[in-house]
Amino acid sequence: MVQGIPPLPQRIADEVAGYNDFRGHGFVDWHPIAREMLVNHRPAGGNTNQLFRLRGPLAAPEQLTDFPDPVTQASYEPRSGAYIVFERSSGGNEAAQVYRLDPATRATTLLTDPDERHDVAGWLHGRSMLLVSSVPLDRTAQGGRRAQVSTRFRLIDPLAPQQARLVAELDGGGWFAGEISPDDRRVALTRYLSANESEVWLMDLETGARTPLLPAPGGPKASYFAGRFSPDGSALWVLSNHAGEFRELVRCRLADRALERVTAHIPWDISGATGPEDGRLIALQANVDGRDELRLIDGATLRERPVPKLPAGSIGSTAFHRRRSELAFSLNGAQGPSQLFTLDTDSGRVEQWTRAYAAPGIDPTRFGEQQIVRWTSFDGRRISGLVNRPPARFTGRRPVLVLIHGGPEAQATMGFIGRYNYLVQELGIVLIQPNVRGSAGYGKTFLTLDDGMKREDSVKDIGALLDWIATQPDLDASRVSVSGGSYGGYMSLAVSVHYADRIASAIDIVGISNFVTFLNNTESYRRDLRRVEYGDERDPAMRAFLERISPLTQAHRIRKPLFVVQGRNDPRVPYTEAEQIVAKLRENRVPVWYLRAENEGHGFARKENADFQFHATVQFLRETLLK
Repeated sequence: MVQGIPPLPQRIADEVAGYNDFRGHGFVDWHPIAREMLVNHRPAGGNTNQLFRLRGPLAAPEQLTDFPDPVTQASYEPRSGAYIVFERSSGGNEAAQVYRLDPATRATTLLTDPDERHDVAGWLHGRSMLLVSSVPLDRTAQGGRRAQVSTRFRLIDPLAPQQARLVAELDGGGWFAGEISPDDRRVALTRYLSANESEVWLMDLETGARTPLLPAPGGPKASYFAGRFSPDGSALWVLSNHAGEFRELVRCRLADRALERVTAHIPWDISGATGPEDGRLIALQANVDGRDELRLIDGATLRERPVPKLPAGSIGSTAFHRRRSELAFSLNGAQGPSQLFTLDTDSGRVEQWTRAYAAPGIDPTRFGEQQIVRWTSFDGRRISGLVNRPPARFTGRRPVLVLIHGGPEAQATMGFIGRYNYLVQELGIVLIQPNVRGSAGYGKTFLTLDDGMKREDSVKDIGALLDWIATQPDLDASRVSVSGGSYGGYMSLAVSVHYADRIASAIDIVGISNFVTFLNNTESYRRDLRRVEYGDERDPAMRAFLERISPLTQAHRIRKPLFVVQGRNDPRVPYTEAEQIVAKLRENRVPVWYLRAENEGHGFARKENADFQFHATVQFLRETLLK
């Protein structure tokens, strides 16, 4: 559905075409025996990412799936690789189903109940049995919303899915499975309560009985995320911020819950950890001021080992081959999207497995590196952000697009900015991605600075950014637009309310316009988790506060043009959040463009839709920011 958007000139599509066709590769899984891997990739002329088999370094990828919806999560049957299981949702609804894929015939078989949302938790070690977690969907609930939410864990034989066995049904929607113990008797569960509070439990896979592990009785509330068991099953690797501001790798001895800190010397969050089954090495991703670095830990001494020189960029996913001393990792940077490499941890040899694609005439190697900038906010706190500046041929004070991340507990990180390079390289727009208070990566105190009644303090961080922009000799404070998705969409609306006289326009992508209606209508399995962050609307005082600060309530203060983008099937921020702000602004006679895709959810996954959205964005910025 397109409303208020004028006909788009063909020249925009022509000029932007090359910037709409960057294609990288994401790591999915190693084959359990052969030196080959599954990757996800959008093929030439394709609309979404699909599964491919890669039989060796720089080999031609073989396409395995071809659906209108993306397929990015999958794993080989772990004993021989005889078949593949993968997850796929429809139309952006995020109600993922699990399928079995025969690599030879490409035939697929549905393994799960379509009335539930599913996640593959992992495989048993001794048998080809799959542990799957499932949450019932609201569409099956009488009245549309569930008063109570539960998470079910089942063991499924992908060759006989009708014989699936229910292991346990747990109250709440915040349960996530970690690794299964080497003897297949139990699984480590993470119970997610908020960005700064989670627990680790052990669940018996035969009886479903659960035992709390972390925090220990009387221990402090903190975040604990379950990882891999030690080879003998006596310990569990955990990521936790219990001992300080940042998330560390710790080893938990199961007999007495004693915690051994492993990465206390790294003053940044450990954003990921993986290791081979023999436990002799651990690969970490350390989030150093927005750029993920690879670190290696010796499994016996728990000390860091030197990392061979790697290509420049930010580390993405990492995974060890089951039978080889080989670590797969993805890498992306300012000069290109995700590419895959491997590191032989014995010899130190680094080998490239994929090359990213850029359209003819586009040379990503000329794209400038991102820079970190910092400014002082209203309360004296230092806030940081990432800046992409245009080539030197653009002189004078440059217009600015402030791109605000979602979450809100996400983070703007170093990496490839994709089609936004067109705005920087061809239109001379400076792109600033702020990490306002509440962003991840800067400690657990910073993460909570926007909770509850402090919600608008993060909006004031953008006000301070506008002050900083006005002091920069190369930036034009009279030409600033804001954009953001999800929580970033709320922020764009909030900036439009509070700083209408200091911006040229705003773009709201799947954003929250009213916190109370959002909490009432988001999928039930997410509601309690969002209440911890935003506040509980059932409390009268909090409800009044949320109503007061919501952009819909203050829409009379929005005066600058707004572009609203929404997916009709969004389970997180329902499309009604977009409809009500659009209706209100039209009532107030504020210029508003509205784009709603009927086959999308929380953001556009199909290339054809994302292309049109970007074409419209370019025209919107030409009319509101560049004139």
